[in-house]
Formats: sequence, structure tokens, C-alpha cells
Amino acid sequence: MVHIFNFKNYNYIYDSGSGSLHECDKDTADYLKAKCEGGVMPRLSAAKIAEIEADVQALKEKGLLFAEEVKTAPIKSDEVKALCLHICHDCNLRCRYCFADEGAYHAEREFMSLETAKTAIDFLLKNSGNRRVLEVDFFGGEPLMCLDTVKKVVAYAKEEGAKAGKKFLFTTTTNALLLDDDAIDFFNREMENVVLSIDGRKEVHDAIRKTKNGKGSFDLIIGKIKKFVRSRGDKHYYVRGTFTSKNTDFSKDVIFLAENGFDSISMEPVVTDIDDLAIKDEHLGVICDEYETLCDEYLDKHKRGEGFNFFHFNIDLEGGTCLQKRVSACGAGNEYFSVVPNGDIYPCHQFAGDKSFLMGNVKEGIVRKDVRKSFAENSLFTREDCDKCFAKFICSGGCSANNYNFMGDVNKPYPVTCAMMKKRIECGMHALARKKDDKN
Repeated sequence: MVHIFNFKNYNYIYDSGSGSLHECDKDTADYLKAKCEGGVMPRLSAAKIAEIEADVQALKEKGLLFAEEVKTAPIKSDEVKALCLHICHDCNLRCRYCFADEGAYHAEREFMSLETAKTAIDFLLKNSGNRRVLEVDFFGGEPLMCLDTVKKVVAYAKEEGAKAGKKFLFTTTTNALLLDDDAIDFFNREMENVVLSIDGRKEVHDAIRKTKNGKGSFDLIIGKIKKFVRSRGDKHYYVRGTFTSKNTDFSKDVIFLAENGFDSISMEPVVTDIDDLAIKDEHLGVICDEYETLCDEYLDKHKRGEGFNFFHFNIDLEGGTCLQKRVSACGAGNEYFSVVPNGDIYPCHQFAGDKSFLMGNVKEGIVRKDVRKSFAENSLFTREDCDKCFAKFICSGGCSANNYNFMGDVNKPYPVTCAMMKKRIECGMHALARKKDDKN
């Protein structure tokens, strides 16, 4: 499959079979688009058509255009590689769009006991098979409300992991309200990655991310996040924002974050059914234009030596994850699980609390083998709507929870998310091409 697209004055051909991206002139793009997708053929001279066909044939012979897509088997294993520990089902913010019901997950607010957390680590070690590197993500609610427990769990996991000849990598996600010197020091010593939530400009952030008393939280966190990032050195972190239908000009929020010293940024579309915040079909035109605006700003900053890492423009066509992993989906419900405060196991954090996806408990293990089997069999090839999509080997069929929540089926991609994903990928490919061109 080939995908022909333009980014303003640039024309590209992406070949999904080989993963190759080619830049071409407008005549070539128009000719191939009409030939591959139907439509009116451009008026070109016989000499120009012959030139295009010769170039196409040369690339075909090198396996770089119209390459056959390899139907490789997904990599599936019964070894558990990671847990998301819901160390706290409570939060000190009351964000309107929170999929976790402002930290409570539609249940009582509670903390995970140290005993349950240790049992979860034991469960991971016992079910990890031959894996030598295991991952634990401390999640909430707000994990810093239980920092003492987090510290003890990290110490326990490292000790038990060493006995088993295994290494743990830890991450956490925080709203930064409780990010003091002690937490910063601990994160810098023990966390492989830290995700800090901030939505961008003060007025945007404060409109949604409010404290319990209904006031905005921007002024309470911005200085703390800046201090943490200054202390982080070359270790991984992300500042992560969420945009809604209220701020479809989100490129301004990304640039705001970059200009405030954050060089690793993610800005995610909201996942919600709240009517005045949800992203709908009617917003897609503006949002796709906004991604192009952001891409221009992103490239301008790179040219000026002010470059930053924007998660959704990270496209690696020459390396990256192997094809078998790309078609395997994310591993949720099979190699990766979420554990809520009482020890119950769910496929991932976005399924937490939905009893139809309750799989077992860390004390007794996986009881619902049928749920695990359904996720183990899930892959790019079970998502029929993805078959003719150019982006499939990059997005891997989208988020299972997102698909389920909006379409009622983990194998049915949500069209609104797909449209945004395709535009981000096109922008990422354009950014990749231009940065490569600048190096040359």
C-alpha cells in the first residue's frame, strides 16, 4: 500500500510495505494518486509520464515502493512484563475530564496497602518467566499522596528482583502538587521515567485542572515542575498535557511549554464523553490544521537551535520497534496488567473498575482466562478496519480501551482518534524529512 500526501508545498509517498518515505514533485504525486486511488489524471506529457514510471520501477526493484506487506505473526507470550500499580485511588485535584472519575474510579477512595503492593510485586516476579527486565508504573489518582508506600515498594521490588536475577524499571505519573525536594530526590534516584501533568497556558490549565476547592492549580505546580526538570539531567521525563474541544489551538500550549524550558512534551487529545469537552467529527478539520501549525513551529524551533521532543512527531522509519511487535498491539491484558488498591487485576488502567474486565487478584492470580485469551489473540490483524490503512504499522491499531469505550469493541478503531493519528503521522513524516534534509 502507498499513501500519497502533501504538506503545504511538499509532496510525499509513503510505502507501508517497506516503511519507506519518498519526496516527489507535484506532478508525480498527482499522477500516482490518481493511478492508485482513482480520480482525474493530471495532464502530463508523455515524456513526464515515462520519467515517473521509470522512477517508480527503479524503486520497486529495490523493494522501496509497492513492496508486499509482510504478514508476520504477532509476538505473544504468557510472560508478564509490567504492572501498573494504582497505589492510590484518590487525588488532590478534581480535573473535569479525568477518565478515572477524579481519582476514585467510580468507587470509594482508597489507598493500596504495602502488603497488597508487595503481593503484586511477587505476582509479577512469579509470572515473568524468562524476562530479565520488569516494569512497574506507579499510578493513581495521585501517587505522591502515598510516597512513603511507593518508596517501600521500590525497595522491596529491587531486593526481590535481585534475588531472582531480574531488574526493575520504575515510572510514575504525577500532577506535581506534592512534588517537594524529597520526592524530587527520590524520583531522580529511582524512576526511569516521570510523567508530569500540565495542560499548557495558565488559562487553559486552570479551566480544567482545579483543586478540591475549585481553584486553578497552575500557579501551584509550574515552579515545582520547572525545578524538577532542572534537576533531572539526562534522565527521562515528559510533561503531558491534554487538549479538549475548548482549546483546539493547542499548538500554543505546546509552544508555551517548550518556551518554559520543557524539552520533552506530549499533548494528548481528551478521551471523554463530556459533551462540552469531547472531540467530535466537527472539530477534526481545525485540529488537523492545528497539527500542521504545530509542525511548522516545531521545525522552526529546531532550526533556531531551540528544538524539543514532541511525542507524537517521533517517527522512526529506519529502525524502531520490529514488525512483529508493531502488529502485536500494546500487550494490555496479556503481558501487562493494572492492579487496583484491593489487589484486583484489570487489563490496563483504562479498564480499571469495569467488572466485566476483572481478571483476578494478585493473591490468587488470573482467574478469568477467557479475558486474557481475548487480549492475547488481539492484534493488528484482528482489527479489520485497519487493513487498508497506511498508518497501521505505526499506530498498531490504536488503543484497545479507547476502541471499546467509544465503539464497544476493542477491535473496532474509533474513527475520530484514527483521523487525528493519521494527521500526526503525516506531520511526523514531514518533520523527519525536513530535519534530515537540514542535516544534509
